[in-house]
Amino acid sequence: MTSLDRRQLLAGSAALMLPGMGMASAARAAVAPAADAQKKIRAAIDRQLPENIARIQDWIRHPGIAAENWQMEEACAYTMGLIRDAGFQMVKRMPTKGQPGIFATLDAGAKRTVGIYFMYDVKQVNPAEWSSPPFEARITNKPGWGQVIVGRGAINQKGPEAAFLAALHAFRAAGQKLPVNLVLVAEGEEEIASPNFHQIVQAPEVLAALKKCDGIVIPTAWQTANGSTVINLGAKGPIEFQLIASGERWGKGPKIDIHSSQHAHVDSPVWHLVQALNTLVKEDGFTPAIDGWFENVRGLTAREKELIAMTAASQSEAEAKRAMGVKMWINNEPWQQSLERLASQPTVNIQGLVAGYTGQGGKTVLPGRAEAKLECRLVPNQTFREAEAKLKAHLAKRGFGDIEVVVSGGYDPTETAEDARVVRAQQAVYARFNAPATLYPRSAGSWPGSVFTQPPVSLPAGQFGLGHGSGAHAPNEYFVIESTNPAVQGLAGCTAGFVDFLYEMAVAR
Repeated sequence: MTSLDRRQLLAGSAALMLPGMGMASAARAAVAPAADAQKKIRAAIDRQLPENIARIQDWIRHPGIAAENWQMEEACAYTMGLIRDAGFQMVKRMPTKGQPGIFATLDAGAKRTVGIYFMYDVKQVNPAEWSSPPFEARITNKPGWGQVIVGRGAINQKGPEAAFLAALHAFRAAGQKLPVNLVLVAEGEEEIASPNFHQIVQAPEVLAALKKCDGIVIPTAWQTANGSTVINLGAKGPIEFQLIASGERWGKGPKIDIHSSQHAHVDSPVWHLVQALNTLVKEDGFTPAIDGWFENVRGLTAREKELIAMTAASQSEAEAKRAMGVKMWINNEPWQQSLERLASQPTVNIQGLVAGYTGQGGKTVLPGRAEAKLECRLVPNQTFREAEAKLKAHLAKRGFGDIEVVVSGGYDPTETAEDARVVRAQQAVYARFNAPATLYPRSAGSWPGSVFTQPPVSLPAGQFGLGHGSGAHAPNEYFVIESTNPAVQGLAGCTAGFVDFLYEMAVAR
């Protein structure tokens, strides 16, 4: 049965009531807008499926890694071509102090305008960890899910973004006008915490275009095995940085690696860094101990706790543990309590430690330099600038002022009201596709939504998408293109969901 068939069967069903939706909203969600046009568009989606799959594969084969400054101009140009091919009349490269961004508009002569956020950069890879080359975009079968594309960027975010572009191709192939105008902004530095994205968004021409929007979304594909999904009302904000200890800067220890026997009378920059790291969290290993870190942290509201309880009841704890390869949560907390922690707690995480010799066997050296790569996740009402200042003051107060703090990127947490049009539109579409959706206070992951939700833009912002993928930032990242799970959409259903979302944004009050 197609997704369109399911939507027709669901029309008028009171069972589509979602948490937080009244009877009028539920009834509105049960009536598919522009049904005849949708049929023609869905037929176009099905016809175009092979080329839509090929588009994702080819995009994966044109990677850009901002962290390594690798192929970024080529990746930007390729992405601009995809956006132009999808029907945007104006596509412009936007220079920044770092990697370039993209600004595009599509004028459909519609009453309303919707903003779309894209990222075109991807995380680094270690090919030795992958079952197939990470930029080959191989199609394979994944038990329990169906046919998937495996490749860096498959789910984060090229698969969902390509599905959104596929929706625009389907409109055109079906001879249908878009029900909304579009403003698209893209960046090539999301994976290094968006240090220059504000330059793109706050450019006068971009800001003026965004001000016309009713909201902005990033395409996603987050259905779980039972078909359910979560609508995040916000996201944590990151601060990404390196701590570097060196004998030269410290004034103790060697300037270069020396023989390890000298440690009897020469200080170690590596131990110096380890001691500094140990001050950043309490003895439990996870509670931040940076001075003043919790001063502005807002606790969960009663409504947020209620939403988390709904999510805990609808999502599989066992599936979550299996996907992450973990046996228990912190303190062996029960599922709902662990989700409350996930939404409410700021973190200080060590991504990696690099010092001295790391090759095969031992090497008797006393290293002259050590580096730790870290990130903190921030919650309301913390800010990126506040966190950076408190981190540096904390280290200096404890005698670690010599340790170099290199902040590579970051931004504030994001919040959007649950009655925002972009949220209500998601609820309506998920209901029509029989994808149970619960509201969740904020994603533990980060995206630069605060650039949109805060002044001067001040737009509601969120994530939306049917379908499934996983493995972001990990080996064997994948995106489902042909689902064998009847509860989960494949690429065609994901694409149809974006079509429905644009219709919903055009009519939602």
